[in-house]
Amino acid sequence: MSSARIRYAYLKGQTWLYRRNYPKEVAALLGQHALKQSLKTSDAKIARQRAAEVNIRYEETVDQVLSGALSLPQRGPLLDGDAVDWSTPSDVALARLRATLEHSEPVRYDQVIQPKVTVQDAARRYLILRQNELRPSGFKSVRYSVELFASKYGKRKVSELVREDGREFLSLIAQLSPTIGKSQKTYGLSLDASVAWSRSGAARITGKTQHRIWSQVNHWLNWCVYEGELETNPFTSVRFEAKVRTQPYAVPSDKEVKQLLCQADPVIGKVLSICLLSGMRAGEAAGLLREDLVTKGNLGGFFLVRPNKLRLLKTEAAERQVPVHSALDPVLADLPRTGPLFPDLKVNDITKRFAKLREVLGIDRSGLVFHSTRKWFITQCERTGVPEHFTASIVGHKSARSENGITYSIYSAGISDEQRRSIVDQIRLPGGCSS
Repeated sequence: MSSARIRYAYLKGQTWLYRRNYPKEVAALLGQHALKQSLKTSDAKIARQRAAEVNIRYEETVDQVLSGALSLPQRGPLLDGDAVDWSTPSDVALARLRATLEHSEPVRYDQVIQPKVTVQDAARRYLILRQNELRPSGFKSVRYSVELFASKYGKRKVSELVREDGREFLSLIAQLSPTIGKSQKTYGLSLDASVAWSRSGAARITGKTQHRIWSQVNHWLNWCVYEGELETNPFTSVRFEAKVRTQPYAVPSDKEVKQLLCQADPVIGKVLSICLLSGMRAGEAAGLLREDLVTKGNLGGFFLVRPNKLRLLKTEAAERQVPVHSALDPVLADLPRTGPLFPDLKVNDITKRFAKLREVLGIDRSGLVFHSTRKWFITQCERTGVPEHFTASIVGHKSARSENGITYSIYSAGISDEQRRSIVDQIRLPGGCSS
């Protein structure tokens, strides 16, 4: 099992060794950069358990150092009033602290301590970690999936989960209604309660939604393996059989675009125009600041689509510069001169308002959502003969691939501002409504 992954441990020769770096402030006090110790075994299973034990010692050492450092006497000012460094601990007390830690016994392996973490505890730790790594919308999805699983198996030990639990979980989520969690009545229901409520209707969540929940729970279980709570993910061998069908967004027709623009909606009318003529996502447009608009000499204005205090971006490729179409000049002139262009508008407001606008106009077509404005822009670029990788750089997609599978970005520095301006200027809104 030499290929096994154990956090903070590695196999050297036939023996697993543990190494974990101390935080900088702890390392400075201890006079050493890391906790290093042999796990005295070549067996990966035993090494994983022992690494978990040494981790406990590591955490205790760090806590002891930090709490000890806070209680160390500090040098005070001299009697004659000369200034001194108040942040430097007493050398004598610091030496005593180091001596105490140096004489601490290493972890002994007389007995193997089996992890006894419950599903609920492991889920809580995982979600705290992911909350700091994911955007709010992504974290909300992960939290729902993991908490749904924990609502059913929360009191079980993580190490007790077996393949049959995975099969049962899959069969239960397949019975869920797509309206679960969308009303106050169903918000926060457990998995069993959600399944019971779903029996009142015939609609069920799609295979795609089932797969998302299943994948997120498996990601959590893989994390448990990485943390040493599990030897292997027991759900790996469970076959996911639901069919995942991608539902592509519809492209609005010119007639529909004209209807939407001519409505001049006071809530999303201006955002709608910006997205149609720039290919921006709803969140990118709603998160624009006035300082995200710059002028480049004869090339005119550009949107700087970049992370800011209002929102992050979906991918690294999403950070880009998009020319401001001339038809947007009057639109932008009516927006705030400083700060957010749409201070009271969120993505959720945009999507809901668009659905209401469609209803008012009698536009009833599957797959037609606000994000379809982006598809309309891309379609217009395609119809005017713009190369795919040129369009990708404007809308913030990853670079298109050449015929031999190599991405253009490997060899190209990207298109020029002049080329971007030329592409955007070719886009024409349907006649009758130019703003």
